[in-house]
Amino acid sequence: MKNILTAVFVIMIAVAQKSTACTSAIITGRATHDGRPLMWKHRDTGTENNRIVYAQGLKYSYIGLTNSNDINDEEIWAGTNSAGFCIMNTASYNLKDLNDETKIKDREGIIMRMALECCATIDDFEHFLDTVTKPMGIEANFGVIDASGGAAYYEANNFTYKKYDANDPETAPNSYIIRTNYSCSGREDDGMGYIRYENAKYLFENHQNEKFTPEWLISSASRSYYHSLLNCDLQTTMPEYVIDQDYIPRKSSSASIVFQGVKQNEPVEHTTMWTLLGYPPCSIVVPLWVKGGKQLPEIMTKSDNNNSPLCDKVVALKHKVFHIKRGNGEKYMKFSLLYNKNENGIIQKIRPYEKEIFEDTYKKIDEWNTTVWNEKNIQTYYEYLNEKIIKTYKNLFDL
Repeated sequence: MKNILTAVFVIMIAVAQKSTACTSAIITGRATHDGRPLMWKHRDTGTENNRIVYAQGLKYSYIGLTNSNDINDEEIWAGTNSAGFCIMNTASYNLKDLNDETKIKDREGIIMRMALECCATIDDFEHFLDTVTKPMGIEANFGVIDASGGAAYYEANNFTYKKYDANDPETAPNSYIIRTNYSCSGREDDGMGYIRYENAKYLFENHQNEKFTPEWLISSASRSYYHSLLNCDLQTTMPEYVIDQDYIPRKSSSASIVFQGVKQNEPVEHTTMWTLLGYPPCSIVVPLWVKGGKQLPEIMTKSDNNNSPLCDKVVALKHKVFHIKRGNGEKYMKFSLLYNKNENGIIQKIRPYEKEIFEDTYKKIDEWNTTVWNEKNIQTYYEYLNEKIIKTYKNLFDL
């Protein structure tokens, strides 16, 4: 009986791992509207509630995304630190050597937390990968940017890694790199996320002449329902119901983050973490800065149930979109609740309020640049955003 239970547990873990996936990109300053690098992580995971934490690490303080059920905040799934170093990952399923029998695994979140505590540059991260105890317990594409212009993916398994430099014109001829859930240095045609990669590639190729912005990545890429294999865009066809398969946002999507770095010689504290908590089509962006300290917006942090209050509201909306529970119903989404011809879908309702947040934030940043960029000013702005977003979800959705 014990062996049977063990086998079932192993199968459950394997299924959970396969549901963990992400779509991501690194964009150098040459392709952005203001010359600042961008790094995008659209997260998919079996854990639908996450929140933001602030911590003082061994060397640097940081803010990062963690699962709400991670009581001790041991794993960080995307974050930035006081040196302007930013890190994210996408799970890879074709990178581990077939003869690798390592038992330790799923340590990507721990590795990223450790890196945030001690790394200031991508060179530091390489040194970290070189010197950390092996096997590392990882199989992932790690994306990093720093305040000195460094920008690269590291496709890493338990023992080795390969770097893809976004500043190398041969590696990134259009000044950006996209990754989903396979590694270019891994086993060919193995892994996951090939259709999502093509979705993102199409979106990026059709936008690159307009330059990239955090707002485009949040409002367009993270909420795009373009499907490259079917050659259709749900926001054009506007069906009532659709099968939830291989779009960038999926039922498993739990957050989307854009790190906006700094140009060389700019203060590292200007690094911004634009954050959507919960299912991105139902969420609203919140800008965050390490310089703001541990007093983060209350809607983004741990409440009595360990969840973020904002994430709880977003998940409640998601459950309305995926409302069919019996049979195979959970595979279907009511797309018309998100986007429709009457322009009263969840995405359509949120969009103008989110646009205001982007506009208000850019004005506030300009103001801080001429006065002072400090913890007090940031926390005052957090209070404003907190109140604004609470009112928005109450007025729009009675949540």
